[in-house]
Amino acid sequence: MKTIIPFLAFVLLFASCKKNEPTDVGALNQQFIQAWNNKETDKVVAMLDDNVQFLQGDTRFTGKSEVAEKWVRATLPTISNLKTSTVSTVADTQIGYEAGTFSVDVAPEAPGEPSGFGKGNFVLLWKKGADENWKLSYAQLEDLPVQAKQ
Repeated sequence: MKTIIPFLAFVLLFASCKKNEPTDVGALNQQFIQAWNNKETDKVVAMLDDNVQFLQGDTRFTGKSEVAEKWVRATLPTISNLKTSTVSTVADTQIGYEAGTFSVDVAPEAPGEPSGFGKGNFVLLWKKGADENWKLSYAQLEDLPVQAKQ
């Protein structure tokens, strides 16, 4: 019995440390980008926090329903090949963010018009919920005007 007590203490210590490790924000963002590029609308929406905030220029959407409708569902069909380049990442056990630049391909607005190319800066902030799941809590995009692809 005495030999099992140190083993149990080690297991409990290891398990408690595991829960307090910072999140891998890059992995969260890659899951988001993969779902976006695969046009998995429901998966993207499931990653949003109930109180998510979205900002793009002067546009601001608040809450999962509004962000899902006005950003995800409205934009996802017209945007493909989303890529990011990370400039800054910070994470702890409850919150993490990644910031950098992005690029996307943009579908033509009407038949016969050229496809476009967009780029800009991004910030994605993730928070750990009471259920221990990480959710996108804040997204900010500052983009340049879309350019015609050549």
